[in-house]
Amino acid sequence: MTASLASTTRRVEAEWLDSLPALDPRARQARRDLERVNALMGNAAVVARELARGLARNARTLAEVGAGDGGFLRAVAAHRALHGRTFRATLVDRQPCAERANVDALAERGWQPAAVQADAFAWLAVNGAGYDAIVANLFLHHFEPAALAYLLARIARRTTLFVACEPRRSVAGRLGASLLPFLGCNDVTRHDAAVSVRAGFVDGEIAALWPERHGWRIREGRRGPFSHLFVARRA
Repeated sequence: MTASLASTTRRVEAEWLDSLPALDPRARQARRDLERVNALMGNAAVVARELARGLARNARTLAEVGAGDGGFLRAVAAHRALHGRTFRATLVDRQPCAERANVDALAERGWQPAAVQADAFAWLAVNGAGYDAIVANLFLHHFEPAALAYLLARIARRTTLFVACEPRRSVAGRLGASLLPFLGCNDVTRHDAAVSVRAGFVDGEIAALWPERHGWRIREGRRGPFSHLFVARRA
């Protein structure tokens, strides 16, 4: 069953959360649901470990594209793998949904967070700054291959380390999405979870869209039952 689902073509569909206003009650509940989903998937721990592993001790700048309310980066910063490390962190999202509590929590850890309301494509195109790391969580699967290839090319120009956690296109992922009602997740989260699994990735699919392999060390594969990890580090 796993092989048959993995062999199907990715299917990118609209997710309800993307079309809801940031302050819509269903959108706010869905973002709270996502914090619980992320905790179950363990994505923050995965990203924190990859940052600790891949960044030099003097690395100081980091950006997250598709940062949402900032809760994911807050969880990354709190992980023991990054204990004692601080960053100037830019949280980019097209919706003005960064929660003050999350931004303040980052600042309390000694980070220097800045929330930027911008489309990730436009921000990467006009922002010439380089970052020691760029991260993404449950973001890349929103895009068709051509758009994703363009996004990855822009990211590669801006960083020496890119880490992304995405849905894994698998039977386990589909089963996990079907169980979300038992966690009390709302209709937006339940719909978008099923859509996300169909748009998720299997081995090699993101790497195939990375702009170049020469000069980069690339890893891609399953992390846990539900997550798919992609890491590109400049050699």
